[in-house]
Amino acid sequence: MFENYKVFNTVLAGRPLMVETGKVAGLANGSCMIHYGDTVILACATASKQPRDGIDFLPLSVDFEERMYAVGRIPGGYLRREGKPSEKAILTSRVIDRPIRPLFPKDLRNDVCISLTVMSLDNDCSPEITAMIGASIALSISDIPWNGPIAGVFVGLVDGQIVINPTSEQRAKSDLELTVAGSHQKVVMIEAGAKEVSDETMFNAIMAAHEEIKKLCGFIDAIVGEIGKPKFTYASGELDHDMFDKIFAFCEKDVMAALDTDDKNVRDARMQPVREAIFAQFGEEYPELETIYEELIYKIQKKIVRRWLLVDKKRVDGRRMDEIRPLAAEVSVLPRVHGSGLFTRGQTQVLTAATLGSMSDIQLLDGIDEEESKRYMHHYNMPAYSTGEAKASRGPGRREIGHGALAERALVPVLPSVEEFPYAIRLVSEVVSSNGSTSQASICGSTLALMDAGVPIKDPVAGISCGLITEEDGSFMTMIDIQGLEDFYGDMDFKVAGTHKGITAIQMDLKIDGLTPEIIKEAFEVTHKGRDYIIDEIILKAIPQPREEVSEFAPKMITMKINPDKIGDVIGSKGKNIQKITGDSGAQVDIEEDGTIFISAVSKDSIKMAKSMIEELIFEPIAGAIYKGVVTRVIPIGAFVEIAPKCEGLVHISKLDNRRVEKVEDVCNVGDELLVKVLGVDEKGRLNLSHKECISPD
Repeated sequence: MFENYKVFNTVLAGRPLMVETGKVAGLANGSCMIHYGDTVILACATASKQPRDGIDFLPLSVDFEERMYAVGRIPGGYLRREGKPSEKAILTSRVIDRPIRPLFPKDLRNDVCISLTVMSLDNDCSPEITAMIGASIALSISDIPWNGPIAGVFVGLVDGQIVINPTSEQRAKSDLELTVAGSHQKVVMIEAGAKEVSDETMFNAIMAAHEEIKKLCGFIDAIVGEIGKPKFTYASGELDHDMFDKIFAFCEKDVMAALDTDDKNVRDARMQPVREAIFAQFGEEYPELETIYEELIYKIQKKIVRRWLLVDKKRVDGRRMDEIRPLAAEVSVLPRVHGSGLFTRGQTQVLTAATLGSMSDIQLLDGIDEEESKRYMHHYNMPAYSTGEAKASRGPGRREIGHGALAERALVPVLPSVEEFPYAIRLVSEVVSSNGSTSQASICGSTLALMDAGVPIKDPVAGISCGLITEEDGSFMTMIDIQGLEDFYGDMDFKVAGTHKGITAIQMDLKIDGLTPEIIKEAFEVTHKGRDYIIDEIILKAIPQPREEVSEFAPKMITMKINPDKIGDVIGSKGKNIQKITGDSGAQVDIEEDGTIFISAVSKDSIKMAKSMIEELIFEPIAGAIYKGVVTRVIPIGAFVEIAPKCEGLVHISKLDNRRVEKVEDVCNVGDELLVKVLGVDEKGRLNLSHKECISPD
C-alpha cells in the first residue's frame, strides 16, 4: 500500500533515531515521522504555490504543537482539549525557527509552514531536539528551496562532564541547559541557561555539540540523496538592481546625513524629506515604488551602515567598537510596589517591577513535560510607544514571550531556594523606550528590582549583546552593545547574560548561514567584559546589596514544619480549622503534602497569631516538659488542667503539692493558672500531670 515507504536509522547519544517517510502526510511538500527512543514527532513542511503579494519578507511560520495524548493525559480546562500553545511550545517554535530561517533564499516570498506535532513523549529523548531534526529532514527532502540541512542537540554539564542529549535524570542535576543547531560547517543557533558556567566550558560544550551535529547532517544528506525532490522555481522578490542603483546614487548623501545621529527620533525626522524627494523624483518612472519603498530604504540604509562599520570603522552614534552606550540605573522608582528598578542604556529604557507572593501564587503548568509549576515568573512587555509607533495593544506576542523567558532563565541560577526565601516571585519588565537590546536591559533592570525587593540573590546578573558584520571573504568584526540600526542591518545579535563568575543565559539571533568558532570565542570575550563593567559601575553603585528586609507593602512570610499526619488536624472537618485560622488572623496559610506550612501576611502580628493557632491544633505533650495550664475541673481526687486546646490531663491530689493536701480547693480552683509537668500517658490514654515537681521543695 505504501510503495514510497522508507525507513532510515541511526544512533544519537546512545539512543536509536528512526525516520519514516512515505507513510503519512503525503500531500505535504515534505514530511517524516521521526522516532527518538519512544518520542515520536510528525514533521511536515508545506509551501504555497505562488508568492504572497505586497510583502518584502519571507512569510515563514514554525509551529511546535503539543498533544496531551503523547503523555497519556486529558487536557485541563472546561473544553478538555488543547487550546492555544503553551509558553514552552512557543519557545520551542522560536528555537527551531531561528536556525531554519537564515537558510531560505533571501528573495523567496512564498508562504512556508513547518508543523511539528508531538505524538508520543519519552522524557529521556527531547521532543524539542527531535522536532528540530524532523523539521530539517522535512524541508531537505521537500521541493521547497532551502539551503540545509541543519541539525541540533541538547547539551548538559553533569558532574563537570559534557553530556550530549542527557536523560531526564541527568538533566535534573545538570549545571547547563544548552541547545545548539548547526550545519556541516558552522553553528547556526545557540540558546542556553546555565548555573554560572565559565566562557571556556560553554565554548567547549558548543564545539562538542557541533561535532555531533555534523554526523546528523551527514545522516540527513544520505536521506536526501535517496528520496529528495528537486527544488521548485519561484518568482523572485528581489528588487530591480538598476532601479536600486539609480535611487541609491540619488539619495546616498541625504540618507548618510539622516543616519549620522544617536537619536532615533532625529533620524526618523530626517528621513521624512528623503522619502518625499525619492517619490518626487522616481514616482512616475517606478509606479511600484509605493509597494516596495520600505524594502528599498531598508537596503539603502543597510548598505550605508555596513559600509561605515566595515570600511570606515564607524558606528552610527560615533562609539568605538568596544564602547557601551551611556548607562544609568535607579531603584525604588515606584513607591507601592515591592521592588523596582529602572535601567537605561542609550535610548533603551526598561522599568522592572517585582512582586512577592505566597506560595499559593506559584504558576501551575499544563503541558507535556515534567515541569508542573513555576515559583519564579518573568514577563516582558514592549508597547508600541516604546518605538514611537501608534498601535493598539494586542497582548504579548511570541517575541515578548521569548524575551521574558530569556530574562527568567538568566536570573533563575542566582535566586535563593524556597527554604531560604519562601516566596513566589514575579517580575514584569516594561520596555518604556526601545533602541536595541531591550531583552538584556530587562535582565539588568530585573537584578535591580530583585535587590530592591529584598530578594537575597547570590550575585547580580547583567546582560549585554554583541553584534557582527561579516564579509564574503570570511573576515568579520564584532561590536559590543548594538543599538537598533546595528541589530537591524547587522548579521548577529549574540545576547549573553551572567555574573562575574559565569554565564547564566545565552540567546543568539543570526541572519547569515552560521558562525565559526573564532566568532563565538570573540563574542564571549567582549560580552564578559561588558557585563562585568555594568555590574561594577552601574548596578552595584545603584544598590550595593539586596535590602535586608522586604518592603513594608510586601507580605511577610515564615515557614514551619509539622508531622504530615497532623495536616488533617490543621485543616479540620470540611476546612473548619483552616478557615478559622485565616479568618481570625488575616494571614494566608499554604500547606504542602510533606507537612511544610507557609504563613504569609502583611502584618507580622497576623503571622504570629496564625502560627500560634496552628501550634495549638497540632500540640503533642512531651513527657518531662513543663507547661502553663488552666484548671478546668476539680474533682475529689485531683484537678484537670488544660495545657493546650483540647489537651488536658489530671493532676492527682497527691501531685498537687510537696505537703499532704486534704482538699483540692486548698491548692487550686477552676480558672486558676497552674504550672504542670507531663509525667506520661497511662494505659487508658489519659495524660498524667504533676504540679508538685514544678515547685521548690520546702
